[in-house]
Amino acid sequence: MNPRLTLASSVVGAVIVALDGTVLTVAQPSLRRGLDASFAQVQWTSTGYLIAVASLLVFAGRLGDRYGHHRLFGIGMLGFGAASAGIAVAPGVGWVIGLRVVQGVFGALLQPATLGMLRAAFPPDRLRAPIAVRTAAIGVAAAAGPVVGGALVAGPGWRAVFLLNVVPALVLGLLALTVRPPRPPSPARLDLPGALLLAVALACLVHSLVALPGWAFTAATAAVTGVAFVRHERRAASPLLPVDVIGSVAVGSALGMLVAASAALSGALFVGTFLLQGPLGLDPFRSALVSLPLALLMVVAAPTCAVLLRRAGARRTTVAAMAVLALGILVLSRASAIPALCAGFALVGAGFGTVMVAATHVVVREAAIGSAGVAGGLQQTAMNVGPVLGVAAATALMGAGGGSGLPLGVFAALALAGVALGRGLPGRQATPKDDHGQSTDRTRVPARR
Repeated sequence: MNPRLTLASSVVGAVIVALDGTVLTVAQPSLRRGLDASFAQVQWTSTGYLIAVASLLVFAGRLGDRYGHHRLFGIGMLGFGAASAGIAVAPGVGWVIGLRVVQGVFGALLQPATLGMLRAAFPPDRLRAPIAVRTAAIGVAAAAGPVVGGALVAGPGWRAVFLLNVVPALVLGLLALTVRPPRPPSPARLDLPGALLLAVALACLVHSLVALPGWAFTAATAAVTGVAFVRHERRAASPLLPVDVIGSVAVGSALGMLVAASAALSGALFVGTFLLQGPLGLDPFRSALVSLPLALLMVVAAPTCAVLLRRAGARRTTVAAMAVLALGILVLSRASAIPALCAGFALVGAGFGTVMVAATHVVVREAAIGSAGVAGGLQQTAMNVGPVLGVAAATALMGAGGGSGLPLGVFAALALAGVALGRGLPGRQATPKDDHGQSTDRTRVPARR
């Protein structure tokens, strides 16, 4: 695929995944009534997907590095679309849960590939704009998802929600498989024991964070397998996580910022929903309107961040953005009037959108092209684990009493803690990473005559 088509595929793939999550939230009450399901079963339609996708993202990224990101993207899109179609005709909630797990497996294949393809198609110094476009599209999907999902549930019904992404997923999946880009050289073997240990650790971590029955056992299992994974990686000849990725201070700092920012955002939104529809007495529709500035500013922040990265560098951009995110959450914790609430949501959207673009740019840019899939898998893992952590923390803090002030204050502090991680990111004068001519879209300078 040429760079423009690669960018379009990456954007559509990210949007399909983002839409799937937002519209499902709207459809779950209707799904429960239609299939006569329990609340626990409905919860598993989300939890099963989260466990599957979070546990496989890094290994899927490694598969893309070895066998080609376009190939993994095509397989992931076809499987994701087929699973969506299956859910739309599922006869019972058990089928829905099972197919959501299958959907998570294929989602894990395509998500790192959306970033790996960009890394292979664009030189490092031209990655800012494609990542900004991708992030802005995710913001649009986040804003449109509840509206589109609500319209479909109110009209054809909850099953129509899962048909929304079938056609684009199948079309782009087939298109990606028909293209045969050069096979990326990757002499390293697949670290299957490491992949299994990491999958078990992440799956148990997500399970314990969503506070399901048996969380103590799964938390202990996550800790034990996590330690075993670290020991294995230190001894493995071909580790799942290459040294050029996990050994980079910049990549580690960026991943930490993504976890902190996404946890603070998701936790604040969870608390904010109860604040708007509880003490403030707004109905769901008015609550959605009040929070709309978050999605709008996230869309605006994406292209703005591309300019800031070029002029100020990743370090200053992310530090300022995390501070804006913290300020927005603090405004929400003190606001009671609609204008103040809108201003708080706008600050949160501007801060998070900027952090997401800047930190993702660092993760993808700093990794070698042969490890782009692993880097993309780590970025997606951070963006999946962070929200689960934020919602779990919000649930625990709200259960402790004290209203919304305490949890929102904690999430503001978490965002401020992420500011310290920004010191590990490169500044404006960072030297562009040499790809040794491996990028497929590198501009060639004419030879002197």
